[in-house]
Amino acid sequence: MSSPVASYFALSAQAPAGLKSLRRSVPSKVSGLQSLFAVPTATELQACWELCRLQNGMGCATVFIPVAWSIAMVYHAQANLTGLEALIRAFVYFFLCTGIKCLIMTIDDILDYDIDANVERTKKRALPRGAISIERAWLFFAMQVVLGIALANKVLSPNALAISMTVWPLYVLYPTCKRWMSFAPVPLGLMFNIGILMGWADLTKDGRVAFDALMPIYIGALLWTITYETVYQHQDKVDDVKIGMKSLAIFCGKYTIPMCTATTIGFGALMAYGGWVNGHGFIYYTAVAAATATLLKNLMVTDIDEPKQCMQFFLLTPTVGNIVLGGLVADAVVHRVVEGIPLLF
Repeated sequence: MSSPVASYFALSAQAPAGLKSLRRSVPSKVSGLQSLFAVPTATELQACWELCRLQNGMGCATVFIPVAWSIAMVYHAQANLTGLEALIRAFVYFFLCTGIKCLIMTIDDILDYDIDANVERTKKRALPRGAISIERAWLFFAMQVVLGIALANKVLSPNALAISMTVWPLYVLYPTCKRWMSFAPVPLGLMFNIGILMGWADLTKDGRVAFDALMPIYIGALLWTITYETVYQHQDKVDDVKIGMKSLAIFCGKYTIPMCTATTIGFGALMAYGGWVNGHGFIYYTAVAAATATLLKNLMVTDIDEPKQCMQFFLLTPTVGNIVLGGLVADAVVHRVVEGIPLLF
């Protein structure tokens, strides 16, 4: 057993070595922080663009179109809402929805980067190919979150902000869904289509949100999302099975087209019902019928075993949404003209 004096001298001898080790580690930690917060390179800027999915031609359509539907619906229903107010709010929402879509896609790529590396279609995305580090991607996401929360608090009404917050947890939950359940399109649809409630809440003049009209539209839009997302998932089903991932495409298998036919019919029926509750007319119903027919027609000719055809069906999404939007706007304009309500001011 060593004496207290010997222990004292042993500890004294070790202390300088510990301090030297600490001193050696400080520069590496400082260097790591400098790397984390360094000015992004051109490659990293391109990677950030890709993380936001701004290169795929979809833009913010899947998030903005439902908001635009809602704005057109409240414009139809409330005569004291001016067209200029509706247009300004739509303009603001376009950029806000672009930011939301970017944020959702960024966290999706971050949490899925290990999966993406093992899927043929996604292995060349920014994170799997090393165009940006996972740490820098998290920093980019954090910057989006801070900016997004600041803008949401600045430009949204309290009611619209409260409604949007109900789906915020899904932003992080959704990317994990394929690891443990087959129904990822459901939380995706709840996220993407929440604007159907927000647009009205933001512009209403009497403080009332017409949930009786908007909820059928919201559920119908959810069915629409399930339709296009399930077909989209078929692109990756072979790789997903290999690595043990789940998807609605795998769950439905050869019954995908019948299932998506049912969800498409449900989409059309609920959209028509919500429009009826809100007092829309023939022009709107014609647009809903055209959008539903477009989906059904393309479903019938899509081979779910051909990835390119699945992508083509998915890229039809903005067209379908804009057909409905065109019907809502045209119907609202005709309604105002007939009723003698000013269109713009």
